[in-house]
Amino acid sequence: MFDKVIETVAFKLIKLAVTELPRDVERALQQAYKEEESETGRTQLKAILENVELAKKYKIPMCQDTGIIIFYIKAGSKFKDLHKIEEALRDATIKATKEIPLRPNAVNPFTRKNTGNNTGRYIPFLNWEIVQGNGLELTVMPKGGGSENVSVLGMINPSQGIEGLKKFVIDSVIAAGAKPCPPIILGVAVGGGADIAIKLAKAALLKPLDQLNTDPKLAKLEKEIFNLVNSTGIGPMGLGGKTTALAVKLEFAHRHPASYPVAVVFQCWAARRASAHISANGEVEYLSHRVI
Repeated sequence: MFDKVIETVAFKLIKLAVTELPRDVERALQQAYKEEESETGRTQLKAILENVELAKKYKIPMCQDTGIIIFYIKAGSKFKDLHKIEEALRDATIKATKEIPLRPNAVNPFTRKNTGNNTGRYIPFLNWEIVQGNGLELTVMPKGGGSENVSVLGMINPSQGIEGLKKFVIDSVIAAGAKPCPPIILGVAVGGGADIAIKLAKAALLKPLDQLNTDPKLAKLEKEIFNLVNSTGIGPMGLGGKTTALAVKLEFAHRHPASYPVAVVFQCWAARRASAHISANGEVEYLSHRVI
C-alpha cells in the first residue's frame, strides 16, 4: 500500500520542485529586487520573478535544466515497507520525466548513453536518515548542472582557521562568476572528511533561507560571509549588482587534527526543493509548498 502512496507523493514533490519555488526562496528574490541598486541587476531579477510566476501559472519547469534528482529520506524506524521506498522513488522519477516533463539528464559517464528517464546507477540518489517513529519525510532536490559544476572541495591547512575558510569561500565565488546563475545560495561545510564535507554542504542547501542558524557564532559567520559574497559585485546573472547571494548556510562536522576540509556547494536562483510528510495512516502533509 505505502509504495504507491510514496510514488504518488514523490511525483508530486518533483513536479512542485521544478515548477514552483519554495516560499522562502521566492520571498528572498522579491526582497533582492526591492533592494537591488543596479538597474541591470533589477532587470535580471524582474525577469527571474516573471519566469517564476509563469512556471507556477502554467505548471511547467522554471528552467530547461531540470537537474539530477536527489532525494533526502527521513524514515521512522517503524515505518512500513522501508524496503519498497527506493523502487517507488525510481518509478516516480520515471513518471515525472514523461509527464511533467523533465529533461532526461542521467548519462553514463563512460558510454555517454542517456537512459532517457532520469534514472541510472545511483540516480536518483538517495540520502537516508533513520529516526524514531512510524512516519516518513521526503525531500526532493533537482540539482542543475550549471551550479553543480562550480562546486568545490578544498583541503586547507588547519592553521588557516576561520580566515582561511572565508578566503576559500570568496575565492570560489569569484572563480565561479556568472556560471552558477546568481543570485546564488551557498552551502558551506567544514570538517569531517572530503566526502562528509561535500554531503553536508549540499544538505545545507535544504535549510530555509529565512531560518537563522541555531548557533549564534555560526549565524554571525554566515552573515559575514554573505556580506563578503555580495561585496564582490558579481550581481544577478553575473551582470553586476549588490545581489550575488540570497543566503549562506553553514554546516560542520568534527575533524581530524591534521585535516581541514572545506566544501562549497553552489545553488542557482532556481533553488528547487520540495518536502512532504507521510504519516503511518497514509495522510500526507506538504511542508514546503501550499497544496490545495
